[in-house]
Amino acid sequence: MKITIVGTGYVGLVTGTCLAETGNEVLCVDIDQAKVDMMQAGKVPIYEPHLDVLFERNIKAGRLTFTTDLHQGLDHGEIIFLALPTPEDEDGSADLSYVLGVADKIGRYIPSYKVIVDKSTVPVGTAEKVTQVISANAKCDFDVVSNPEFLREGFAVDDFLKPERIVVGSSSERATALMQKLYAPFVRSGNPVIVMDEKSAELTKYAANSFLAAKITFMNEVANYCEMVGADVDKVRVGMGTDSRIGKRFLFPGIGYGGSCFPKDVKALQKAGRDAGYEFKILDAVIGVNQGQKTIQIPKILAHFGQDLKGKKIAIWGLAFKPETDDIREAPAIDVIHALLDHGATVEAFDPEAMDNIRKRFGERISFGGHMYAPLQDADALVICTEWSIFRSPNFEKVKDLLKQPVIFDGRNLYNTQDMEREGFSYTSIGRNTVQP
Repeated sequence: MKITIVGTGYVGLVTGTCLAETGNEVLCVDIDQAKVDMMQAGKVPIYEPHLDVLFERNIKAGRLTFTTDLHQGLDHGEIIFLALPTPEDEDGSADLSYVLGVADKIGRYIPSYKVIVDKSTVPVGTAEKVTQVISANAKCDFDVVSNPEFLREGFAVDDFLKPERIVVGSSSERATALMQKLYAPFVRSGNPVIVMDEKSAELTKYAANSFLAAKITFMNEVANYCEMVGADVDKVRVGMGTDSRIGKRFLFPGIGYGGSCFPKDVKALQKAGRDAGYEFKILDAVIGVNQGQKTIQIPKILAHFGQDLKGKKIAIWGLAFKPETDDIREAPAIDVIHALLDHGATVEAFDPEAMDNIRKRFGERISFGGHMYAPLQDADALVICTEWSIFRSPNFEKVKDLLKQPVIFDGRNLYNTQDMEREGFSYTSIGRNTVQP
């Protein structure tokens, strides 16, 4: 099949590359000429594990091509995916200007029947709006389908190639048949293609992300309470997670969630509810708790240093909002760095992939290490913000030798408290007793 992808961010590029991998002819459209030139040269503009291999292979095979010309894209594809940004607006709602702007151009230029697919995360009713905008100028038949993505950054390629389920929101038998044909190679093991109406499909994505955000946030609340009463959140987590009704995933406490999806989608569903006259009280709590959780370690750091961080050097491990990505959108590390700087500390950080992005945000206000141990040299404490695998089994003797004091504030509970006691560290984590040497 001939497929066009409009937008080459995380979702668009993964979608286009993976669809090319199953033999489709995929043309990706982006307005950024420099980015298109880069991709045509075989360079992946984002970091996503395993994407580079598929990307290179399909470019060489001629199945994956790039252009800035939307006209060319509309001529090429029988299915047109809109993988465009829907950033958070000032009032918390999803900004649909990119989606509707492209929809207007599609209506003016569409040459023949196409299936237009909303791949972006969009509020309920967006398919209707896109249909109306295209219809204003279109001179041929078309269908608009909602097909939300459920890709985890760091695992996006695997998630696309081996989906747990595919949701298709469509009221057109013709469009549904084309979408089922497109996705047939990805569901040969029997995982379902779930067909529903467009509004239900749109809400499914928001509801799923908001539920997971609530699950994370509840566990963080439990962790904070554990610290107050002397319980161990790791034991509580295991006791909860073995209940099949609850499950083990998303029960790990830490310094809050970030990224491009959870924060934006929770706020968008909250705002959509208010616009409809419904108050999602649980989402109000999720948003508030998560914001506070990002800096939950700062009072502990201040207490350790007698409320004075002036002249203190703090090393940070991890800057991306999660491991296996360079994405820093809503990353807790950003809030931690701001708080440390505001209290007079100096900061040196290391992250395997996200340092360039953080450098663009902070400039010369913080420094960066060339390897994971570099920031520890003469630092007064180490703060862990992202659970990259390389941080899980460090050389603790080396860590102790480099730090001025053996002090670790772990926002992701990477280490066993008993091990840290034996290693002689002052170790403060989330929802567990603090270890003192």
